[in-house]
Amino acid sequence: MVGIGGAGMSGLAAMLLRHGARVSGSDARMSILLAKLASDGAKITTQQRAESLPVDVELVVATAAVSDAHPEIAEALRRGIPVLRYAEMLGLMMTRHHGVAISGTHGKSTTTAWTAFVLREAGLDPSFVVGAGVAQLGGGSGVGSGPHFIAEACEFAKSFLTLRPKLAAILNVEADHLDYYRDLDEIRAAFGEFAGLVPPNGVLVLNGDDPNCRELAANAAARVDTFGIDGDCNWNACGIRVENGFHAFTALRDGHELGRVRLGVAGRHNVMNGLAVMALATHCGVDWPTLQRVLGEFEGAKRRLELKGAVNDVRVVDDYAHHPSEIRATLAAARERFAPRRLWCVFQPHQYSRTRQLLDEFASAFAAADEVVVPPIFAARDSEEDRRAVSAQAVAERIRGNGRSARHIADFENIVDFLASEARPGDVVLTMGAGNIGKIADDLVQRLGGVLPG
Repeated sequence: MVGIGGAGMSGLAAMLLRHGARVSGSDARMSILLAKLASDGAKITTQQRAESLPVDVELVVATAAVSDAHPEIAEALRRGIPVLRYAEMLGLMMTRHHGVAISGTHGKSTTTAWTAFVLREAGLDPSFVVGAGVAQLGGGSGVGSGPHFIAEACEFAKSFLTLRPKLAAILNVEADHLDYYRDLDEIRAAFGEFAGLVPPNGVLVLNGDDPNCRELAANAAARVDTFGIDGDCNWNACGIRVENGFHAFTALRDGHELGRVRLGVAGRHNVMNGLAVMALATHCGVDWPTLQRVLGEFEGAKRRLELKGAVNDVRVVDDYAHHPSEIRATLAAARERFAPRRLWCVFQPHQYSRTRQLLDEFASAFAAADEVVVPPIFAARDSEEDRRAVSAQAVAERIRGNGRSARHIADFENIVDFLASEARPGDVVLTMGAGNIGKIADDLVQRLGGVLPG
């Protein structure tokens, strides 16, 4: 497995090990995830060279982040060894189970983990692969004895089109991954193809409040269930209130009141994710009394408003948000959950291409933050043209132009120094991004004199 250290790849590796496969793999650096895989029997190397490929390997699985020019993949092709991408292997695993695939521009990891948690608590013992760590599930993957296999379905490079689900969800559709897709129309077309993968005897769960999702119903051969807050949907939430930082609401199915639920994950966006979980879990066989009991017990995935420490009443929180819509939703959720005196946001832009193409949206996404700090952009799959076209300094300037206090600080250590000197009791410091920004959260907790969890 080339790129075995990624969240999805490491989860798939763990699942393959538990199915009895002999697994080896490589990544650029060791990690806690890889140490766990090694202890479970995988052979791990950080030497990504042609000679690292075992002589007796029968199949190579590669992360979407590497090309066929990667030394190990090139060697596999030279030897005539089959090479599958990560999503293709997920698709193969799905054919052995009742596949449940969860897609969307935002919320995939949370909803996938939440669905797996509900099914496990209901005694259905699913298998699952989530693109994030989940403490309540014991990690990002699990192999159960039940018929269901729940997987996060990523739209990048149309990889989700290799899956074979009987039950699928599309949470939302927005412009993203514009280093691969030409525009939103092409993204909608890809999600339309995904909608068409669900067979006539399956079910497709769609966000009825999202116009881009509603259009996809025409592509479906399967039954379509919709969920929403504002629309006339099969699954609805009404009477929504914030109670001690979390949302509570009355759930309705086809206009019939089911009962009241209170969530254990913050943010109005998680009301929508929770409705999707209700629909998916119901179609997997979970009854309403069980759903009502366990839905609010889910506490979230790692790096989703994850409290890393609280020192002298300064709370340090870490989140994966890296798209303008996610930033808005996460900042609103942080205000509801923590009621900060001041909300500091340390936002690390992810990809020069995404930053350049969505710069206007990023500039206006921080209205709910009091102070914004922008470190250097985290590069991934970026062209030289993209790198020249935008900078972290430009992001900070554009945020200031929208009325927020924002500054660019070019070094992680200097950011930690700045925050340690400026944060006051009652403040919340929220690190945010899909890169390595979580290191600032960890370092700040320790700098303030705290101890990291776990």
